[in-house]
Amino acid sequence: MKNRSLKLAVSFILVMLISCDEPETVVTDIVHTDGSVTRKIEMKNTENKFELEKIQVPFDSTWIVKDSLEISDKGDTTWVKRAEKLYGNVSEIDQAYVADSGSNRGIPRRAEFKKTFKWFNTEYHFAEIIDRKIKNGYPVSDFLNQEELKWFYSPESVVKEKTEGPDSLKYKAFEDTVKKKTDRWAYKCLVSEWSAAFLMLTEGKAGSDITKESLKAHEDDLVKLLETNEEGLDNNFDSLWTKGILLQRYLGLENGQKFMIEADSAAAISAENVLFDFKEYTVRIIMPGKLIGTNGFVDSTDIMLWPVKSDYFTTQQYEMWAESKTPNKWAWYVTGIFLLFVLAGIIFRSVRK
Repeated sequence: MKNRSLKLAVSFILVMLISCDEPETVVTDIVHTDGSVTRKIEMKNTENKFELEKIQVPFDSTWIVKDSLEISDKGDTTWVKRAEKLYGNVSEIDQAYVADSGSNRGIPRRAEFKKTFKWFNTEYHFAEIIDRKIKNGYPVSDFLNQEELKWFYSPESVVKEKTEGPDSLKYKAFEDTVKKKTDRWAYKCLVSEWSAAFLMLTEGKAGSDITKESLKAHEDDLVKLLETNEEGLDNNFDSLWTKGILLQRYLGLENGQKFMIEADSAAAISAENVLFDFKEYTVRIIMPGKLIGTNGFVDSTDIMLWPVKSDYFTTQQYEMWAESKTPNKWAWYVTGIFLLFVLAGIIFRSVRK
């Protein structure tokens, strides 16, 4: 087996896998009171280049497609592809996700709709949910405070506005802080995945001295070495790993020499688990009636917005939800008529007395 170091696997963590040719994609879910959903896809690109098999959400020939060309005041050309389809209910959306053959196939996603009658109003709950990708990582909330988490989940437009605004120096420094902490989170998740894979590969081969607890005890040490290596400090991580010195330090001389192949294989497995390919996009939700709650970013027209990035569901479920209500006018009329009858009865009894 070709030798692969953990550093080689982790080196891709900080590389942005976004191509300049990737269209900017927005998926809009228009939720109707009966639970049906009109889904719209809008893709924009600087050239007339759209590969339909790379669309981020399920798409097939049943969609209504319209192409157009937009020219800005500055003369910039933007090619736009719009598609629309009506789903009878969220079960149809779920079935489409299961059968998806697009760029994000294999990512477990689903939709959820609930309708609750409350006499004067009917309330609606809609959500797009993406299940977590790995089991052995850590929640990003363990590394970021509430203010940093808000920045982490913010749309690119919000980040850009702040880092290019009047307080740009302040926000750029804050952005650097968040990046350093999320880098550490990514390293910690990778090392944790490596530990789990290594235990699986050495099950029944190693003695009782290699345990989940003993490996976790050294996670922070490995993370620090990886961080200093990225900062350009000469800690010879690659050399230490390739020669087996790191493994011998953490597993003991005998185990470090014995399980080098398993350690390299675990590095490859953990890299594949953590560094999965995912094409980013944006989700917008339009709810029926009046919006009463959401965890998304709300614009001036009460339309919710969520960026969808792989970091958001690497270690924990990512749920984009919104709630709204519509008045039941007939319930108000019935209640009013009932109250009039009650009031009339009270007056009638008073007159008779």
